[in-house]
Amino acid sequence: MTSSISQNSDTRTVPGSSGIISDRILSGERALFQARELVIDRCIFENGESPLKEGRNLRLNQVSFKWKYPLWYCRNITVSDSAFFEMGRAGIWYTDDITMTDCLYEAPKGFRKVRRGRIANVRFPNAQETLWNCEDMELENVTARGDYFAMNLSRARISGLDLVGNYGFDGARDIEISDSRLLTKDAFWNSENITIRNSFISGEYFAWNSRNITLADCTVDSLQGLCYIDGLTLRNCRLLGTSLAFEYCRNIDADIRGGIASIFNPESGRITADYVTELILDPARIDPAATVITARNGTLPEPVTVPQEFQAKEPS
Repeated sequence: MTSSISQNSDTRTVPGSSGIISDRILSGERALFQARELVIDRCIFENGESPLKEGRNLRLNQVSFKWKYPLWYCRNITVSDSAFFEMGRAGIWYTDDITMTDCLYEAPKGFRKVRRGRIANVRFPNAQETLWNCEDMELENVTARGDYFAMNLSRARISGLDLVGNYGFDGARDIEISDSRLLTKDAFWNSENITIRNSFISGEYFAWNSRNITLADCTVDSLQGLCYIDGLTLRNCRLLGTSLAFEYCRNIDADIRGGIASIFNPESGRITADYVTELILDPARIDPAATVITARNGTLPEPVTVPQEFQAKEPS
C-alpha cells in the first residue's frame, strides 16, 4: 500500500529528514518508515500498518494511532497526551528507551520486548497480554484491565498501579511494587525476587511456585494464597480472607497483623499472627516442628491433618 500525507505536507515530513509534522492525517503502510529527529504533533495515523517502524529520536504529542504495529523496532521515543485505538494493537514491540505519559491505550498486546521504558498516567482499558517480556521498566499511576498483564517482566519499579485481570506478572523477575491495588487471580506465579509494599492484593492462589517474595504493609485476600514458595517474608501484613495459606512453603518469615483463617502444611520457617483459626499439619507430608507458629493471643488450635473444607460431609 502506498503511503500518503494529507494537506500538501512539505519536505520536512519525508522519512529520514528532520523537522516538525503537525495537524496531519497520515495513512498507508509504513507512512513514516525510519523517521528520524521528528516532532509529530496533533496528527492521526489512519489505516496502514507499521507507520513509524524503525523510527529514531521522535517526540509525539496528541497523536492518534488507529491501526496496527505503530512503534516497532524504534529507539528514543517520547509519547504524550496521545491515544492508541483498539485496532492499534501490538503497538509497541522491540522498542528501546521509550517514555509514555498521559495517554489512553485501548489496544491489546501493547509493549512486548521493550527495554528501558517509562509509563506514567496511562490507562490500559484493554490490557490483555500487555507488557510481556519487557526489561528495565518504570510504571507510575497506571490503570490496566486485562488478563496476563506483565508476563515475564523483569527489573521494574511500579507505583500506583490499579490492575484488574487474572494471571498478572506470571514469570516476573526483580520487581518492586508500591501503593497499588491488584485484583488478579493466579498472580505472580513462577516469579522471583518480588517486593510489594503498602498495597492491596485480591485473588485466588497468589504467588504459587515462586522464590523470594516479600510483602510489607500489605493486605492479601487470597484463597490458598502464598503456597509453594521458597523464601517468603511478610512484614506487618494482613491476610484478610486468606485461607489454606503457606502450603509447602519454606523459609517463611511472616509477621501478620490480625488473624489467619487457616495455615496449611508449611515446610519451614516462622509464622506469627494475632490468632489462628485452623491449623492443618500432616506429619505424613511435612515436619510440623520445622515451622514455629505463634499466636499473640497465646492459643493455637489443635492441629488437624485434613482441612475442614476437604472433609467429606455426611449425606443429608
